[in-house]
Amino acid sequence: MFLSKEIVLQAYKKGLFPMSDSHEDPYIFWVNPEQRGIIHLNNFKISKSLKKFIRKYDYSIKLNENFSDVIKLCARNKYRNSTWINNQIIDSYTKLSNTGKAISIEYFEEKKMLGGLYGVILGEIFCGESMFSLKKNASKICIAYLAAHLIDSGFKIIDTQFYSDHLSQFGTIEIPQKEYLNILNENNLKDDLSINKNLKKNILEYF
Repeated sequence: MFLSKEIVLQAYKKGLFPMSDSHEDPYIFWVNPEQRGIIHLNNFKISKSLKKFIRKYDYSIKLNENFSDVIKLCARNKYRNSTWINNQIIDSYTKLSNTGKAISIEYFEEKKMLGGLYGVILGEIFCGESMFSLKKNASKICIAYLAAHLIDSGFKIIDTQFYSDHLSQFGTIEIPQKEYLNILNENNLKDDLSINKNLKKNILEYF
């Protein structure tokens, strides 16, 4: 099946998201997990050790300035041996970013991008897709900045798709597919929010 940005958005409204068997595979398949991972942003949390890294400020964070590079590094980098992100997915999500429906958070040190993540805006939900880290804690710091921007902009939930021990440290819980679809049905009646680029306060004050 071949993707478009319109197909991706309609699928998200039904709880579906695309994956491929490999970067080289030209086709995609749709996933709708029986158990869904989500973070209620009012319960988002970060560890004391991560707070220490955030306070160092020997890095810079950018919002949606290098989306194409982020998704390509999520698909393929020296630490990733396999991927579910093929060229169809890269192309469709990059087009979504050009319309403001997908965004990336990017971690830089000395003008070199060492971490990032991307996802899709759906009403008051941010649907997280993938992340990468070329340096310890880079992607974690991106998640923290993402959450701060989302809270500041009025978002309610991060959809992490799946639950994992790694994501649980940020407050991820697992809910049944039926419960997630009920959340989606209510969310689909709401207009897409936009993300404020300029935070009103230090990100640690949001948590």
